[in-house]
Amino acid sequence: MKVAICYPPLEDERGTPLLSQNRQFQWFSEPTYIYPVIPAYAATLLKEHGHEVIWDDGIAEELHYDKWLARAETNSPDIVAIETKTPVVKRHWRTIRDIKKRLPETKVVLMGDHVTALPEESFKNTEVDYVVTGGDYDFLLLNLVEHLSGKQKIEPGIWYKTEDGIRNSGHFVLNHNLNELPLIDRDLTKWRLYSQKNGNFKRRPGTYTMAGRDCWWHRCAFCSWTTLYPTWRCRSPTNVVEEIGMLIDKYGIKEVFDDTGTFPVGNWLKRFCDLMIEKKYNREIYFSCNMRFGALSFQEYVMMKHAGFRELLFGLESANQETLNRLNKNLVVEEIERSCRKAREAGLEPHLTIMIGYPWETREHISRTLRFAKKLMEKGWAVTLQATIVIPYPGTPLYEESRANGWFRIDPSDYERYDMKYPILTTSDMSPEEVTKVCNEMYKLFISPKYILRHLRRIRSWSDLKFSLYGLRKVMGHVRDFDRD
Repeated sequence: MKVAICYPPLEDERGTPLLSQNRQFQWFSEPTYIYPVIPAYAATLLKEHGHEVIWDDGIAEELHYDKWLARAETNSPDIVAIETKTPVVKRHWRTIRDIKKRLPETKVVLMGDHVTALPEESFKNTEVDYVVTGGDYDFLLLNLVEHLSGKQKIEPGIWYKTEDGIRNSGHFVLNHNLNELPLIDRDLTKWRLYSQKNGNFKRRPGTYTMAGRDCWWHRCAFCSWTTLYPTWRCRSPTNVVEEIGMLIDKYGIKEVFDDTGTFPVGNWLKRFCDLMIEKKYNREIYFSCNMRFGALSFQEYVMMKHAGFRELLFGLESANQETLNRLNKNLVVEEIERSCRKAREAGLEPHLTIMIGYPWETREHISRTLRFAKKLMEKGWAVTLQATIVIPYPGTPLYEESRANGWFRIDPSDYERYDMKYPILTTSDMSPEEVTKVCNEMYKLFISPKYILRHLRRIRSWSDLKFSLYGLRKVMGHVRDFDRD
C-alpha cells in the first residue's frame, strides 16, 4: 500500500506551528522544527514491510496549503496519516474534508494525544476513517496497514466507524519491544528539514532520538503525554549508542537531543555513559536530554559531562510548593536550586521550563516564580529558560480538574485557543493581560545586565558566539509573540 505520513501546512499570522512531537503546542514567530521520532519509526517500519512511504511534512517544507493539497492529490496515497493536537485538531478536520473531496477512496488516520483522549469526537466532526490511540502509533500504524492488506489481525487501540456506529479494537496496550525497532531511515524521513532551525542545537546539523517512552515519573497533572504513555519503557543503552554511532558516521551529526520525557537514570545511565566514552562518541557530539530535579547526584552529573552531555532540560513549572504538589511533581522547591547548582558545577547547561497562569496562584505566587528564575539565571545556575502559559489538555488530570471547578475562561471545546498565547484558565487576582506580561518578563531576563555579562564570559569559540546570536533571535521572537498577543 502507499502510505503518506503528513503534516499539512497550518498557515497563520501567529507564525510557525510547533506541532510535531510536541507536548505543548505553540506558534513561533521564529520557525522551529522538531524531528518527529515516532512517525519516523512508523515510516521506517512500513518501508521495511514492503509498503511505499511518502514523508510529507508541509510545515517543515514551508509549503502553502493549496500547493500541499495539490501534491497530495498527485501522490494519491491509499492512506494519509496525520499527527494532530488539541489547538489544531479542528483545522485537521477541515483538511480531512479537503482530502476526501479530492481523494474519496483514500483512508485518513489521525494519531496523537488529543484523539487518544477523545477518540470518538473526530468521527462525529469529519470523515476520518481511523483513529490510532496511545503512543505506539508507529507499531499500530503498521498493524493497521497490514490489517487492511489482509496480513494481520488488528491490534487493540484502533478506532473506526461501521454501519452500527463507532467501534474500537480495545484499549491500547504498550507492550511493544522498543529494542526490536529498526534504526530510523533518516533519508526517507527528510532529516535535514529539522537539522538547523532548532534552539536545542548548539552545533549543527543536529537531530533527535528517543531512548524511552515517555517519562519514568509520568504522573505530572498537566503533561499531555501521560495520555499516550501511562507506562514507561526504554530501549537498551547499547541500542541507543548504536544509533548515535550511525548518526555520527552516516550523517555527520554534531548534536543529538534525546526527547524522552525524562532520560533513564541509575544503572542504565551509567552503562550509556560508559559506552559513549568507550566508543569516543563523547568527542564527536554534544548530547542533551530532559531530566528531573533531584534525580541525580553531583557525581552522576560529572559522569554525564565526561560522556558528552551538554544541556539538561528541567521542568521547574513554579517556585511555589503548593503548585508543585497540586501538579504531582514529587518535588520540593529547595531541590530545584540544588540540582541546578550541581549540574552547573559539573559543567552542564541547565535549561528551565516554567508555566504561568495556574488558577490557584496569586500575583504574589507568580512574582515569587519570577524572582526565583531571575536568581537562578543571574547566578549562572541556569543557562536558559522558556516560559509558557498553562494549558490543560484533554486527557490530563488538570483538564478534568479545570472542568470540574469551572476554571475555563472560554468554552472548553474552543480548541484553537489552547495555543499558549492566551490564559484560557481563570487566575485568582490577575487579568489575562497581566499573565501574558509576566511571560514576557521571563524572557526579558535574557537581556538583564547581570545575565549578559555572565553569558559573555562563557563564550569561548565561534560556535558559542553563533549559538548566542541564534538564541538572542529566538528570545526576541518569544518577546514579540507575547507582545503581539
